[in-house]
Amino acid sequence: MTGRGSAFPLLVAFLLLGAAAGAARALVLPPTPETLARDVDALAAPQMEGRRAGTPGGERAARRIAEWLEAAGLRPGGERGTFFQWFVVETGIRLGPSNELALGGMAARRFDVGREWTPHGGSLTGAVTGEVVFAGWGAAGDEWSADDYAGLDVRGRIVIARDGTPPAPGAGRVSRLDKLITARQHGASALLLVADALPSLQATSARVGLISGTLTPEAARALKTGDRLSLRVDLAADERRAANVVGILPGTDPALADEAVVIGAHYDHLGSRDGVLYPGADDNASGTAMVVGLARAWASAGGAPRTLVVALFGGEELGLLGSRHYVRRPALPLERTVAMVNFDMVGRMRDRRLIVAGADSAQGLAEGVTAAAGPGRVALDVSGNPWGASDHSPFYEAGIPVLFLTTGTHEDYHRPSDTADKIDAAAMAEIGRISAGAIERLAGGARPVYARVARPPRGPAEGGAQGSAPSGAFLGIVVSGPRADGDGLRVAFVLPGSAAARAGLGEGDVIVRLGGTVVDGFDDLRAVLRSKQPGDAVRVVYLRDGLAHTTSATLGVRP
Repeated sequence: MTGRGSAFPLLVAFLLLGAAAGAARALVLPPTPETLARDVDALAAPQMEGRRAGTPGGERAARRIAEWLEAAGLRPGGERGTFFQWFVVETGIRLGPSNELALGGMAARRFDVGREWTPHGGSLTGAVTGEVVFAGWGAAGDEWSADDYAGLDVRGRIVIARDGTPPAPGAGRVSRLDKLITARQHGASALLLVADALPSLQATSARVGLISGTLTPEAARALKTGDRLSLRVDLAADERRAANVVGILPGTDPALADEAVVIGAHYDHLGSRDGVLYPGADDNASGTAMVVGLARAWASAGGAPRTLVVALFGGEELGLLGSRHYVRRPALPLERTVAMVNFDMVGRMRDRRLIVAGADSAQGLAEGVTAAAGPGRVALDVSGNPWGASDHSPFYEAGIPVLFLTTGTHEDYHRPSDTADKIDAAAMAEIGRISAGAIERLAGGARPVYARVARPPRGPAEGGAQGSAPSGAFLGIVVSGPRADGDGLRVAFVLPGSAAARAGLGEGDVIVRLGGTVVDGFDDLRAVLRSKQPGDAVRVVYLRDGLAHTTSATLGVRP
């Protein structure tokens, strides 16, 4: 892993822009390593609290970015003369007013929610009443030695089982999602797990299509087989506001100024989890710093022939929420937007390699980037694919040509260790030089003509990071959330033609097991893939819309 000053020397380029007709041409000086490092440091600082959308730290970051754009001389492109476009995000789940767990009959009692029991964040809402059935550890299936449902009829009943993994020799690890899937498959109306500590709603947010919760051991001791139990779960989304930060640099050429190029990046990250900060220096303080640096460069040069819209998006980590909101409510009409250039994780260049995707979204894009790079300085990895789990995708869906620049994922992706000291600011400045050249062509050349590339089909279900490992075994997914989320692994994007795509996995699926191993986060996925080789077939258990499915994936080689 290279440090900030270890990359090849920066070769500062002076790029000539055409100004208004008849006016002198101006010099564009791309951002320097020093300013890029400074801005990454500011965004990844502890006071930004990980910049999660909908949190005070996220709003603090948005206001800092707006200050930078205003100081650079950009005009506000948001609502009511400000730099902000506000939208609503779901930041979590909260209890509604009507959660209830009650024992009927002679031993009637009510259990206190939050003290003796709690619903799971992914539980169905609603009410059930049924007889209690105890099912040991709630384990059944090929991955563990015992079948706790043997001889039990749990159809229409409320199952109570111990949380965690059976201690029996040879018993495999059993996750909460495994137990929920098993209970649902056996026809239970609800599942209550018994654990020493009640989990948070966020830690149990994956949905399995079953009413579920957790009991304390003391509450469980008050129950016996055959008791009538009434259970009601009432959950609501915890909604907060988040913002895009949008600035406008008006065009200088009267013939082109009513058209725009959008330069964008998401500034949000994961916030904190259990008191641990996720600073998100590369993801995506690096991309944000790049966009702000380019905005300063063009503003100092007096502008570009076409109008530049500088957009820093919130809510990317929650599902591209900010960029989708912008596409619905653009600062300038989409029909006058000629292209969108997106930067996501551009701070950790390896082997002098820069990935540029989206080249097939319009003719000539690949040639423009290659010409801007020049010979020998950076190895461009140009991909035609315009689809991906980042903020260019909503623009491409809306009919706008896109370019997506990234230096790729790494071991610190979605980890607390994604810190500013690991950013290679000199390499970032070289990326800024290349980007400025590519944007120059988009801002002053012929309008690129949008080309539709078929989105990879999502296969049928059977009854930032990409999943890969040093061994070369490759699944081909990009995941969302922290590295160790504790409740399955949510798929943000499936790479076209990959093992995951061929197996039918799609965006939003939650992987529960891979090759017989519980997957509760990206680290679990990597551990499985490290033990495999290309060509190995692995069984995948996953959730889609709350229903469990099983498929087989034949692992490939990382492209």
